[in-house]
Amino acid sequence: MGVMFGTDGVRGVANKELSPELAFRIGRAGAHILGRMSMNNGVVIGRDTRISGDMLEAALVAGICSAGINVLKVGIMPTPAIAYLTRELKAAAGVVISASHNPVADNGIKFFGATGYKLSDEVEAEIEALVMDGCAGVPSPTGRKIGRVFAVSDADDRYVAFARRTVDTDLKGLKVVVDCANGAACRVAPRVLNELGAEVIPLYNQPDGVNINDGCGSTNLAALQEAVVSHGADLGLAHDGDADRVIAVDAGGRVVDGDQIMVACARRLKEQGLLTKNTIVVTVMSNLGLHLAMREMGIQVLETKVGDRYVLEEMLRTGARLGGEQSGHILFLDYCTTGDGIITALQLLSAVKESGRTLEQLAAQMERLPQLLENVPVKDKNLVMASPVLEGAIREQERRMGNEGRILVRPSGTEPLVRVMAEGRDMAKLREVVDQLTAAVRSIEN
Repeated sequence: MGVMFGTDGVRGVANKELSPELAFRIGRAGAHILGRMSMNNGVVIGRDTRISGDMLEAALVAGICSAGINVLKVGIMPTPAIAYLTRELKAAAGVVISASHNPVADNGIKFFGATGYKLSDEVEAEIEALVMDGCAGVPSPTGRKIGRVFAVSDADDRYVAFARRTVDTDLKGLKVVVDCANGAACRVAPRVLNELGAEVIPLYNQPDGVNINDGCGSTNLAALQEAVVSHGADLGLAHDGDADRVIAVDAGGRVVDGDQIMVACARRLKEQGLLTKNTIVVTVMSNLGLHLAMREMGIQVLETKVGDRYVLEEMLRTGARLGGEQSGHILFLDYCTTGDGIITALQLLSAVKESGRTLEQLAAQMERLPQLLENVPVKDKNLVMASPVLEGAIREQERRMGNEGRILVRPSGTEPLVRVMAEGRDMAKLREVVDQLTAAVRSIEN
């Protein structure tokens, strides 16, 4: 992987690290390489609700058109909808402008290939090299050969129709609170559920450009928990800024995370004979309780390092069709080429409706062992992770935990953070272990 593309595209503070000049070059280089790789016409471009989206979209569009490639603009749309529309519109590529669950000052650029899958490391490296070289060698067509911009006016309709086709369950009788994070899910998420018959109470669905993820969404659940209880709803759903993930809340306001969602969906698929390879793929962050529940159900669990791209790679390698992360980023490859929070929500709601059980009862199929996670801001996460001081601290705490739990220390793929996690039954011991490890991380740069 190059220095510009991270685990989920290019990220940075908009108008600083991620400047319009850089966005122009990324658009120009990406359009040249991806347009050359596909005979399909045009590049789909969409974004979330961040105030910087207009600026970066304009720069990307200019870069793409300058390379002689047309742009198909779909406006504010979930990241997975861009992947779907890239396939649906037979485009050469798709581009998403979003920083997902990050604060509003951040933004990002992510590409999908013509098949709707994220780009390989090799293709990203090729784009990056061209950008770093000032796009030398990219032709500059003139006259009628310059790219044009076309608005896709029915993008919402196309995606909503697709999402509805992924389930055949009537959701009448379910009252659902949906936290849209003031992000890309605001229009389509409540609409899909309404059209399938659910009673929908939308929350944080009034984006103003700066309130995306602000005290709401899948990483800030307090308001959703309160709303579910106060409205007497059956459950709540929380998306992040680009709607590629979902976390649920049961009728009592208890959190149902991605691990529990996967357990519920895996059991439903197995009972229907639809769990391909009788296997799911998760990351090392998944709770030990998931592994125990899957073992009891006779379902194989494959494990990867953290990041949905690694989950996807393992799914494609093994033929598994269900996988994901504790964060609620879940892939149903029978329907999608990337994680889709709305599709995941529909699969979960179908499991609730078809089983006749409450979400609380479905979540109880997995005992969630206590996990303590702390994010430590750092200047250079690679320097910290390579430090013998941290290595020694981890060894010491692993000896302390013994067979009673596990420790995971890893760098964030998208932010200047080192994530420290400990798991086990003794919360007091977990607190001590995490405190020792976070102190070691902080000491390295001081």
